[in-house]
Amino acid sequence: MKALFDKVSYDCSKIVTQTYSTSFALATKMLGASIRPDIYNIYGFVRFADEIVDSFHDYQREQLLDDFEKSLEAALADKISLNPILNSFQHTFHKYDIPYHLVASFMKSMRMDLTKSTYYSEKEYQEYIYGSADVVGLMCLMVFVKGDKEKYEQLKDSAMSLGSAFQKVNFLRDLKADFEVLHRSYFPNTNVNELDEESKKRIIEEIKDDFQRSYTGIKQLPREAKLGVYTAYKYYNRLLGKLEKTPSSLIRKARIRVPDYQKLGLLAKSYVNFKLNMF
Repeated sequence: MKALFDKVSYDCSKIVTQTYSTSFALATKMLGASIRPDIYNIYGFVRFADEIVDSFHDYQREQLLDDFEKSLEAALADKISLNPILNSFQHTFHKYDIPYHLVASFMKSMRMDLTKSTYYSEKEYQEYIYGSADVVGLMCLMVFVKGDKEKYEQLKDSAMSLGSAFQKVNFLRDLKADFEVLHRSYFPNTNVNELDEESKKRIIEEIKDDFQRSYTGIKQLPREAKLGVYTAYKYYNRLLGKLEKTPSSLIRKARIRVPDYQKLGLLAKSYVNFKLNMF
């Protein structure tokens, strides 16, 4: 029975989410049960592609990405894949009629990570963020609104702003590893090796603007999606606050994180605010 294979596939995507990102997994638990598996399915797909370009340095990454993309295309066309991650993703892709151009843009940004190490212009920077983060937020939005195209159009700008904010926070948090291990520098017009307070402030103000633009959309999400997205929003805001208070010299040397006990506190506070309709 394919239903049994599908269940195994969904379980694999859930395990990937829980293993690779405790913060995202925690926020996903706050989503309604009817949409939670589909968010795991999206995360499993994007995480595997990201791992190919970021982690598999002892292997032929370009060939692995080529093979993965061919398998992806076959999964979307055939509506089945023996790769359980792609099998679960194709199910969500078809269930909510996710626009294919979002998937194509994501894979384009993943391929950029194979060859491009420095982003010199604002245009290059925004193109990469759109493909690596904004479109993931838009895929999730299609799930949140259950394929309602009109609601999707109303909220897409907010979803893109939130995706951009999350990605830029990740860039700033992972500055050391991106530069020293992956030899990448995403922020344009910024000397990562000599990040100063002025550059850090400019980046943080840019992220704050993204968060501000996203908040209106979060408030308009369907109820079963709102708490999970709000929890992620609050977590990344807390992380941004820690980065803002951390000297730029230390950001270049260490990865800043939010302790688990603070994550649980954020979760509890988000839940109370949600129940009291305070956002």
